[in-house]
Amino acid sequence: MASILRHSSRLGIRTANFVLPRGRNAHTTVAPYFNNEPSQPSVTTSIPGPVSREAIKELDSVFDTRSLNLLCDYEKSVGNYLADMDGNILLDVYSQIASIPVGYNNPRLAVAMSSKEAVDALINRPALGNFPPGYWASLLKTGILAVAPKGLDQVFTAMAGSDAIETSYKAAFIYRRRMEREGADFTPQEVESVMKNQAPGSPELAIMSFKKAFHGRLFGSLSTTRSKPVHKLDIPSFNWPQASFPQLRYPLVDNIRANAEEEMRCLAEVEDIIGSWHCPVAAVVVEPIQSEGGDNHASRTFFQGLRELTQRKGVLLIVDEVQTGVGATGKFWAHERWDLRTPPDMVTFSKKAQTAGYYFGNPLLRPNLPYRQFNTWMGDPVRAILFRAIIQEISRHDLVRNTAETGCYLYKELEMLALKFPERIKNLRGQDCGTFIAFDTPERDAFLKKMKTLGVNIGGSGETAVRLRPMLVFQKHHASILLEKLELALKDI
Repeated sequence: MASILRHSSRLGIRTANFVLPRGRNAHTTVAPYFNNEPSQPSVTTSIPGPVSREAIKELDSVFDTRSLNLLCDYEKSVGNYLADMDGNILLDVYSQIASIPVGYNNPRLAVAMSSKEAVDALINRPALGNFPPGYWASLLKTGILAVAPKGLDQVFTAMAGSDAIETSYKAAFIYRRRMEREGADFTPQEVESVMKNQAPGSPELAIMSFKKAFHGRLFGSLSTTRSKPVHKLDIPSFNWPQASFPQLRYPLVDNIRANAEEEMRCLAEVEDIIGSWHCPVAAVVVEPIQSEGGDNHASRTFFQGLRELTQRKGVLLIVDEVQTGVGATGKFWAHERWDLRTPPDMVTFSKKAQTAGYYFGNPLLRPNLPYRQFNTWMGDPVRAILFRAIIQEISRHDLVRNTAETGCYLYKELEMLALKFPERIKNLRGQDCGTFIAFDTPERDAFLKKMKTLGVNIGGSGETAVRLRPMLVFQKHHASILLEKLELALKDI
């Protein structure tokens, strides 16, 4: 915390201490990160209120508003607090679907985005594959690659999480056929047939995903998304396999044997599908924690087994860290907890990185010819500059450690709440996973609405899960406010 206290108030960093609310480690003092952040949520109208309702009506005439959660006033939002158009101020533990890393209106990010470097990249946006700026290598090395997962020293940059996933799948297929050709050139039959979307130029290959997985909504990624039917209905898809993801029983300490057996069953299923599917499986894609599908966890033993299995079968392993990456689990990358002997073949990222892409280490995953992985933008230097500033902010304030410590405190307090409301807080999960915590509750959607009336923007996943996705600047005093609001909602719902 000492480093935090040295930063000037001009940049919006508070230098005063904050005492936790009475009853929850009241003796502990911390230094909040924002000097202008509210001390409490404030709800003065219904949500949506009258101003928001009129604005939503106008918006609906030109834009689909059926998935709208809040109509926000971002100019008045700060730190962990999100403002709506009616002046309501909510503690935000959903953070734009887990994508805001260091707080609303973070002053240091504002400085980075106001720099000549960022403005030049914004107004002269380069087609990176053809006309990259001279500083592109330096920017990658000091930003995106500075936090690359161990063993993965190259990157393909992209626009969004689904884009990162799609291009990683392409890399897996290209690699598979390159290995099968053993260096031979394309045949005339391949060149001719591919223009008709036929074999051998368009081969039958597959990506395996897991039941309840979510990997995006574009055409290739959608074929590996299994979280909700509404994502996939009416959309043609590839005939690709899915395996069971472990469905663990909680509390973990009381179900060690059953959970170990469940994970072994799932690994055996993966191996069986790889061996029996009607076409070769080029890669297995997996989330460290299945997020959209209900916040489903597995042990490091499962993931170690999955890595060993994919290597033994000659199948690539793609780890989808779009939601779990960039510090959310108390590690910069969630898969760091697995203690793998060899790294994954590719790791995708987006959301809190504010840019996107996939990391890789094997040079053979770079296509053998130009234009095989290509589009006009191939990412965005402005977003790469922003991610570099985010990385610097995370390092400056040791925010990964903050997330781990805050998560530990929050989880222990939630355990106490679960004892008090056993029918309302079920299957509490996310211990030692930073603030990446979830639990199941009956009447989940009604519970989420109730939390808004109490000044907390919180999200759900799957059918019954309440998921916490706070920012990396979420601290123990924010956690205490959240806990108080949770208790009020649990009493009232």
